[in-house]
Amino acid sequence: MRFDPPLEEGRLIRRYKRFLADIETVTGEMLTIHCPNTGSMFNCMVEGGQVWFSRSNDPKRKLPGTWEISETPQGRLACVNTARANPLIEEALRAGLISELAGFTGLKREVPYGQENSRIDFRLDYPHGPAFVEVKSVTLGFDGSAVAAFPDAVTQRGAKHLRELACLARDGVRAVQLYCVNLTGIEAVRPAVEIDPGYAAALAEAKASGVEVLAYGVTLTAEEVRVERRLEVLLGV
Repeated sequence: MRFDPPLEEGRLIRRYKRFLADIETVTGEMLTIHCPNTGSMFNCMVEGGQVWFSRSNDPKRKLPGTWEISETPQGRLACVNTARANPLIEEALRAGLISELAGFTGLKREVPYGQENSRIDFRLDYPHGPAFVEVKSVTLGFDGSAVAAFPDAVTQRGAKHLRELACLARDGVRAVQLYCVNLTGIEAVRPAVEIDPGYAAALAEAKASGVEVLAYGVTLTAEEVRVERRLEVLLGV
Protein backbone atom coordinates (compact mmCIF):
# COMPACT_ATOMS: atom_id res chain seq x y z
CA MET A 1 0.00 0.00 0.00
CA ARG A 2 1.66 3.18 -1.19
CA PHE A 3 0.85 6.47 0.46
CA ASP A 4 -0.85 8.64 -2.15
CA PRO A 5 -0.37 11.52 -1.99
CA PRO A 6 3.06 11.11 -0.43
CA LEU A 7 3.35 11.71 3.30
CA GLU A 8 4.81 14.90 4.68
CA GLU A 9 7.31 14.98 7.55
CA GLY A 10 7.10 16.90 10.78
CA ARG A 11 7.98 16.95 14.46
CA LEU A 12 5.56 16.01 17.21
CA ILE A 13 4.85 18.72 19.74
CA ARG A 14 2.08 16.97 21.68
CA ARG A 15 -0.90 14.64 21.41
CA TYR A 16 -3.98 15.66 23.39
CA LYS A 17 -7.74 15.16 23.70
CA ARG A 18 -7.07 11.70 22.24
CA PHE A 19 -7.73 12.67 18.62
CA LEU A 20 -5.59 15.79 18.23
CA ALA A 21 -1.86 16.29 17.68
CA ASP A 22 0.15 19.47 17.30
CA ILE A 23 3.10 19.19 14.95
CA GLU A 24 5.69 21.39 13.27
CA THR A 25 6.42 20.60 9.62
CA VAL A 26 9.92 20.63 8.17
CA THR A 27 9.12 24.06 6.71
CA GLY A 28 8.21 25.44 10.14
CA GLU A 29 4.44 25.36 9.67
CA MET A 30 2.52 24.75 12.89
CA LEU A 31 -0.44 22.40 12.39
CA THR A 32 -3.08 20.63 14.45
CA ILE A 33 -3.84 17.29 12.77
CA HIS A 34 -6.14 14.35 13.40
CA CYS A 35 -4.82 11.44 15.45
CA PRO A 36 -6.71 8.35 14.17
CA ASN A 37 -5.84 6.10 17.09
CA THR A 38 -8.20 5.40 19.99
CA GLY A 39 -5.56 3.60 22.07
CA SER A 40 -3.13 5.02 24.58
CA MET A 41 -0.28 4.96 22.03
CA PHE A 42 1.92 3.86 24.92
CA ASN A 43 5.60 3.60 23.85
CA CYS A 44 4.48 4.69 20.39
CA MET A 45 5.38 8.37 20.29
CA VAL A 46 7.89 10.81 21.69
CA GLU A 47 7.55 14.57 21.92
CA GLY A 48 10.05 16.10 19.53
CA GLY A 49 10.20 12.87 17.51
CA GLN A 50 9.57 12.55 13.81
CA VAL A 51 6.07 12.06 12.46
CA TRP A 52 4.68 11.66 8.97
CA PHE A 53 1.20 12.79 8.02
CA SER A 54 -1.14 12.83 5.05
CA ARG A 55 -2.59 16.19 4.05
CA SER A 56 -6.12 16.78 2.79
CA ASN A 57 -7.35 19.69 0.72
CA ASP A 58 -11.00 18.87 1.45
CA PRO A 59 -12.60 22.16 2.54
CA LYS A 60 -15.15 20.24 4.63
CA ARG A 61 -12.46 18.84 6.91
CA LYS A 62 -11.87 20.63 10.18
CA LEU A 63 -8.23 19.52 10.34
CA PRO A 64 -5.77 19.66 7.42
CA GLY A 65 -4.02 16.35 7.95
CA THR A 66 -3.96 12.87 9.46
CA TRP A 67 -1.13 11.41 11.52
CA GLU A 68 0.09 8.24 9.80
CA ILE A 69 3.54 7.23 11.09
CA SER A 70 5.33 7.92 14.35
CA GLU A 71 8.89 7.55 15.56
CA THR A 72 8.79 5.54 18.78
CA PRO A 73 10.99 6.03 21.85
CA GLN A 74 12.89 2.90 20.76
CA GLY A 75 13.71 4.47 17.37
CA ARG A 76 11.26 2.26 15.47
CA LEU A 77 8.53 3.35 13.08
CA ALA A 78 4.89 2.69 13.89
CA CYS A 79 1.89 3.13 11.62
CA VAL A 80 -0.45 4.77 14.13
CA ASN A 81 -3.43 5.14 11.78
CA THR A 82 -5.42 2.09 12.85
CA ALA A 83 -7.76 2.55 9.88
CA ARG A 84 -4.92 1.37 7.64
CA ALA A 85 -4.84 -2.17 9.09
CA ASN A 86 -7.92 -3.63 7.41
CA PRO A 87 -7.19 -2.32 3.89
CA LEU A 88 -3.60 -3.47 4.33
CA ILE A 89 -4.70 -6.98 5.32
CA GLU A 90 -7.25 -7.09 2.50
CA GLU A 91 -4.52 -6.20 0.03
CA ALA A 92 -2.37 -9.01 1.43
CA LEU A 93 -5.26 -11.50 1.38
CA ARG A 94 -6.08 -10.78 -2.25
CA ALA A 95 -2.40 -11.08 -3.18
CA GLY A 96 -2.14 -14.47 -1.43
CA LEU A 97 0.51 -13.22 1.01
CA ILE A 98 -1.19 -14.75 4.05
CA SER A 99 -0.70 -18.40 3.20
CA GLU A 100 -2.91 -19.76 5.98
CA LEU A 101 -5.91 -17.96 4.47
CA ALA A 102 -5.18 -18.47 0.77
CA GLY A 103 -7.62 -20.07 -1.65
CA PHE A 104 -10.83 -18.27 -0.70
CA THR A 105 -13.50 -17.78 -3.34
CA GLY A 106 -15.18 -14.75 -1.80
CA LEU A 107 -14.36 -11.92 0.60
CA LYS A 108 -16.82 -9.74 2.50
CA ARG A 109 -16.05 -6.98 5.01
CA GLU A 110 -17.91 -5.91 8.15
CA VAL A 111 -20.31 -8.87 8.21
CA PRO A 112 -22.72 -9.01 11.19
CA TYR A 113 -22.30 -12.14 13.31
CA GLY A 114 -22.34 -13.54 16.80
CA GLN A 115 -24.47 -13.10 19.89
CA GLU A 116 -23.17 -9.68 20.98
CA ASN A 117 -24.07 -7.57 17.94
CA SER A 118 -20.59 -7.77 16.46
CA ARG A 119 -19.23 -7.28 12.97
CA ILE A 120 -16.36 -9.39 11.70
CA ASP A 121 -13.60 -7.64 9.77
CA PHE A 122 -13.51 -10.29 7.05
CA ARG A 123 -15.63 -13.27 6.11
CA LEU A 124 -13.74 -15.46 3.67
CA ASP A 125 -15.66 -18.09 1.74
CA TYR A 126 -14.12 -21.43 0.79
CA PRO A 127 -15.62 -24.50 -0.90
CA HIS A 128 -15.68 -26.26 2.48
CA GLY A 129 -17.18 -23.32 4.43
CA PRO A 130 -16.43 -19.81 5.69
CA ALA A 131 -13.66 -18.39 7.83
CA PHE A 132 -14.25 -15.39 10.09
CA VAL A 133 -11.19 -13.16 10.53
CA GLU A 134 -10.79 -10.43 13.15
CA VAL A 135 -7.89 -7.99 12.62
CA LYS A 136 -6.10 -5.99 15.31
CA SER A 137 -3.39 -3.39 14.70
CA VAL A 138 -0.34 -3.77 16.98
CA THR A 139 2.01 -0.84 17.69
CA LEU A 140 3.20 -1.45 21.26
CA GLY A 141 6.91 -2.21 21.57
CA PHE A 142 9.45 -2.17 24.38
CA ASP A 143 13.11 -1.25 24.87
CA GLY A 144 15.51 -4.07 24.14
CA SER A 145 12.82 -6.45 22.91
CA ALA A 146 11.73 -7.60 19.45
CA VAL A 147 8.39 -8.75 20.91
CA ALA A 148 5.39 -6.46 20.43
CA ALA A 149 2.24 -6.66 22.54
CA PHE A 150 -1.50 -6.06 22.27
CA PRO A 151 -3.45 -4.15 23.52
CA ASP A 152 -1.89 -0.86 24.64
CA ALA A 153 -4.96 -0.05 26.78
CA VAL A 154 -7.82 -2.02 28.30
CA THR A 155 -10.17 -3.13 25.51
CA GLN A 156 -13.51 -4.62 26.41
CA ARG A 157 -14.42 -4.54 22.74
CA GLY A 158 -11.38 -6.66 21.89
CA ALA A 159 -12.32 -9.22 24.53
CA LYS A 160 -15.86 -9.31 23.14
CA HIS A 161 -14.52 -10.11 19.69
CA LEU A 162 -12.51 -12.99 21.13
CA ARG A 163 -15.60 -14.39 22.84
CA GLU A 164 -17.50 -14.23 19.56
CA LEU A 165 -14.68 -16.01 17.74
CA ALA A 166 -14.54 -18.68 20.44
CA CYS A 167 -18.26 -19.35 20.04
CA LEU A 168 -17.80 -19.83 16.31
CA ALA A 169 -14.88 -22.19 16.82
CA ARG A 170 -16.79 -24.30 19.32
CA ASP A 171 -19.57 -24.61 16.73
CA GLY A 172 -17.09 -25.93 14.18
CA VAL A 173 -16.74 -22.69 12.18
CA ARG A 174 -13.23 -21.54 11.29
CA ALA A 175 -12.34 -18.44 13.35
CA VAL A 176 -9.11 -16.46 13.14
CA GLN A 177 -7.59 -13.68 15.23
CA LEU A 178 -5.04 -11.92 13.03
CA TYR A 179 -2.61 -9.37 14.45
CA CYS A 180 -1.27 -6.86 11.94
CA VAL A 181 1.97 -5.70 13.55
CA ASN A 182 2.45 -2.16 12.25
CA LEU A 183 5.79 -1.69 13.97
CA THR A 184 9.29 -2.16 12.58
CA GLY A 185 11.97 -4.33 14.20
CA ILE A 186 9.56 -6.93 15.58
CA GLU A 187 9.88 -10.74 15.48
CA ALA A 188 6.93 -11.87 17.64
CA VAL A 189 3.79 -10.64 19.37
CA ARG A 190 2.19 -11.48 22.72
CA PRO A 191 -0.85 -10.47 24.77
CA ALA A 192 -0.13 -7.46 26.98
CA VAL A 193 -1.21 -9.17 30.20
CA GLU A 194 0.34 -6.40 32.29
CA ILE A 195 -2.00 -3.88 30.66
CA ASP A 196 -5.19 -5.91 30.16
CA PRO A 197 -5.25 -9.29 31.92
CA GLY A 198 -8.89 -9.73 30.90
CA TYR A 199 -7.96 -9.59 27.23
CA ALA A 200 -5.07 -12.01 27.76
CA ALA A 201 -7.42 -14.46 29.48
CA ALA A 202 -9.96 -14.12 26.66
CA LEU A 203 -7.24 -14.82 24.10
CA ALA A 204 -6.14 -17.96 25.96
CA GLU A 205 -9.75 -19.14 26.13
CA ALA A 206 -10.28 -18.42 22.44
CA LYS A 207 -7.15 -20.38 21.53
CA ALA A 208 -8.30 -23.31 23.70
CA SER A 209 -11.67 -23.20 21.94
CA GLY A 210 -10.04 -23.64 18.54
CA VAL A 211 -9.53 -20.05 17.36
CA GLU A 212 -6.46 -19.72 15.12
CA VAL A 213 -4.12 -16.94 16.24
CA LEU A 214 -1.88 -15.45 13.55
CA ALA A 215 0.43 -12.45 13.36
CA TYR A 216 1.98 -10.78 10.35
CA GLY A 217 4.55 -8.01 10.31
CA VAL A 218 4.97 -5.19 7.83
CA THR A 219 7.66 -3.23 6.09
CA LEU A 220 7.07 0.43 6.78
CA THR A 221 8.58 3.53 5.22
CA ALA A 222 7.35 7.04 4.52
CA GLU A 223 6.53 5.84 1.01
CA GLU A 224 4.60 2.63 1.68
CA VAL A 225 3.46 -0.02 4.12
CA ARG A 226 2.96 -3.64 3.15
CA VAL A 227 2.55 -7.01 4.80
CA GLU A 228 5.86 -8.85 4.69
CA ARG A 229 6.01 -12.06 6.74
CA ARG A 230 4.46 -14.18 9.45
CA LEU A 231 5.54 -13.53 13.04
CA GLU A 232 5.52 -15.84 16.03
CA VAL A 233 2.67 -15.52 18.53
CA LEU A 234 3.74 -16.04 22.14
CA LEU A 235 0.81 -17.05 24.31
CA GLY A 236 1.09 -17.24 28.07
CA VAL A 237 3.86 -14.63 28.22
